Amino acid sequence: MIVIDEKRIFEEIKSKQPASVSLNGPDGILPQIQETATNITKKFGIPAYVLADTTWGTCDLNSNAGKILGTGIQFNVGHTINTESIEKNVILIDAFDDVNFDSVANKCAKILSGKTIGLVTDSQHLHQMDNVKKILTDNGVDVKIGKGGGQLNDGQVFGCEFYPATKLKEKVDAYVFLGQSNFHASGIALSTNKPTYVLDPYFNEVREITEFAQKLKKKATLAIYKAAEAKTFGIIVGLKEGQLSKLFALEFKKQLEKEGKEVQLFALTDITSDRLNNLKGIDAFIQVACPRISTDNQFDKPVLSSPQANALLRLLRNESLQEYFELPHWL
Repeated sequence: MIVIDEKRIFEEIKSKQPASVSLNGPDGILPQIQETATNITKKFGIPAYVLADTTWGTCDLNSNAGKILGTGIQFNVGHTINTESIEKNVILIDAFDDVNFDSVANKCAKILSGKTIGLVTDSQHLHQMDNVKKILTDNGVDVKIGKGGGQLNDGQVFGCEFYPATKLKEKVDAYVFLGQSNFHASGIALSTNKPTYVLDPYFNEVREITEFAQKLKKKATLAIYKAAEAKTFGIIVGLKEGQLSKLFALEFKKQLEKEGKEVQLFALTDITSDRLNNLKGIDAFIQVACPRISTDNQFDKPVLSSPQANALLRLLRNESLQEYFELPHWL
């Protein structure tokens, strides 16, 4: 069950005394956020708005919604990082999952005994790291936890940011991800090119995600080769607050034009196949908003992320693609 740090929320409201607040978080914990909003109104007698649009991470806080609503504080729940606030009136609130990992950790120990592994997880399971490390270590697994970097705490990964994992690349045989998310685990596998296992406590199973990640890479590489044949490119800047990479967009435009390509600039809040199909005369796209948009979604035309776009430029120059996903951060 997801447990939201309501104590911290109540302390902030009591201290700042806002006339109203707003709350948001990942889709999977919206019911718990609804309950917290109800508790706020009961306790303080103020409106508490649940922002029900998607929020994918600290790059996508939807802080503009709080400004439009005029709320004194916006609480973003469940995207733990190594700071408590990113901008004025936006406060990050922890949400932890209290599911027990003991059984699945013992299963994992039997599979990986004698190996050296890097232990990683997402925001909801950070508090479980020490317990799982002890179980694995006691059963013959050498466990390492990478130091944080960027926004990340020790052992923590995002879908596009992997510093604690990549720092251990030369020291481990494989990675073990605590949680249920193939989304996070496949990113680890691609950014390190190492076997990666998911410890899923909900189904009490250990599954290797490496093959799934390689399928994503094959699809991404095929998109690069298709894009190399394009004559016209659309470069998309994301309009979400943490995805506004205009300088990257302009640099890709400059480099593609050097290769004789025609380029048009676009800006979108949500980059979907339906939206792109409205744009005519474009053979391929590059989006500099969120790299996982390109790897995890289906499009009718090539839609490349920043790592793929850099690989495309190398291909157009007859250079090696190299391991274009093996980066600590995919922006």
